[in-house]
Amino acid sequence: MQPFRVHEGLVAPLPRPDVDTDQIIPKQFLKRIERTGFGEFLFYDWRFTGAGGRIGDFVLNQPRYAGASVLVAGRNFGCGSSREHAPWALGDFGFRAIIAPSFADIFANNCAKNGILTVVLNEEEVAELTRRATEQEGYRMEIDLEQKQVRDDAGFSASFAIDNFRRFCLLEGLDDIALTLRHEANIRAYEARLGRNFSAEL
Repeated sequence: MQPFRVHEGLVAPLPRPDVDTDQIIPKQFLKRIERTGFGEFLFYDWRFTGAGGRIGDFVLNQPRYAGASVLVAGRNFGCGSSREHAPWALGDFGFRAIIAPSFADIFANNCAKNGILTVVLNEEEVAELTRRATEQEGYRMEIDLEQKQVRDDAGFSASFAIDNFRRFCLLEGLDDIALTLRHEANIRAYEARLGRNFSAEL
């Protein structure tokens, strides 16, 4: 997992409340067995018509937001089913961070395990970032996980809270497997002892 320390990127606004995981990645695209390749299906029903044509006014279809890596969203983002495919799709599309007034707990946890930072700011701060990203073409911001701060070059600055363990894992780029492998020597020693004890019993 790629470590997250300080990220600077283009901001895309999606001020819709209660965006659920079936909207993020519709169920018909969950058949893949890989963790990659989901980005092209992100928000599929909002990005494309039934015939497959692009819906031009949807934010991620607008050229000005091409390459955005920070998403500013509405409250309760990521609600619905617990599918981990949702952060897979967001990450595969290029998003490294999502800012919203609130997130569904399981979704936020899945994001952290896949290197995506979820930042909770208050309604007024999110509304201001949404306004700036809407009105200012090419609006960019910096998210500093080390300092737990969000800022831009136009004077906006806000601090955010994050669980210490989640922050540590993101800073170090550690998913569950990498966390386990930090104890590889102890695991091998335990398995060796277990093997010797089993052989002795035979």
